Amino acid sequence: MKTQTIEYRDGDVTLRGFVARDESRSGKRPGVLVMPEAFGINSRTQDRAQRLADLGYVALAGDPYGNGFNPKDLPEAIKHATALMQDPAKFRKRGRVALDTLAAMLDVDRERLAVIGYCMGGTFSLELARDGAPLRGIVSFHGGLQTQRPAEAGQVKAKLLVCTGADDPFVPVAQVGAFAEEMTKAKADWQVISYANTVHSFTNPDADTIGAPGIKYNKSADERSWKAMTSFFDEVFAAR
Repeated sequence: MKTQTIEYRDGDVTLRGFVARDESRSGKRPGVLVMPEAFGINSRTQDRAQRLADLGYVALAGDPYGNGFNPKDLPEAIKHATALMQDPAKFRKRGRVALDTLAAMLDVDRERLAVIGYCMGGTFSLELARDGAPLRGIVSFHGGLQTQRPAEAGQVKAKLLVCTGADDPFVPVAQVGAFAEEMTKAKADWQVISYANTVHSFTNPDADTIGAPGIKYNKSADERSWKAMTSFFDEVFAAR
């Protein structure tokens, strides 16, 4: 396993991503962009990238803010995430430059790309799909499903897998329903898995330490959603 920090740019912003790949494998392989929670790239993000590399993919954890910035607490994370997400064009471009960086890697098959994301990162992945990015698939883990720019018919090229908590107060049933309606109108290939007795940040083992209502780790949902993702990738990456 080889891991490294790389630099790439979005205009005048220097971004610092984390790359994981299994160098014992030869030839081009699918690339997976990993977009993190509002706390930025941290050990959890790096672990997910390395687990993807173990599965045979080249994984790039994308930097949402620049310079590898990590908010120190939840209020600061919300502040920076809100500032980034309020400009849809900027938000999508930040994801696009990360995807382009991944696609340009010599051992990545640029015809087989996917994005996964957690919380804010899940919203990143969906916005890339709505923007018509050349993706085989996207997976959102407890990501926000709302958008200022709904998908247009025929625009979404990726297949979509949304993993959400049935009791998530930040992604309520009404938001899930609106997403389903949006993607049906857009004629997208989508699916939603809703996990019972599960709230926000269910993949984050440290969620309980945040001390915020509606945020809690759920081991079962974490493991089930990862298995759902691996099966989904088997499907979307199978065809050349």
